[in-house]
Amino acid sequence: MSRVCQLTGRGTTSGNARSHSNIASRRKFKINLQVKHMGDVKLRVSTRAIRTLAKVAR
Repeated sequence: MSRVCQLTGRGTTSGNARSHSNIASRRKFKINLQVKHMGDVKLRVSTRAIRTLAKVAR
């Protein structure tokens, strides 16, 4: 399974890991996915999308 949110389409992003001497090496920022049941469907949704859904549902 790919690490992509099924609602928003967000996935891993890349950036720099900075050492103490400020040397840059490439790294990945992985998205925080959670399995949520919405109706009868299981979705892999990011925590940011879960927070947004909770805000809209209020």
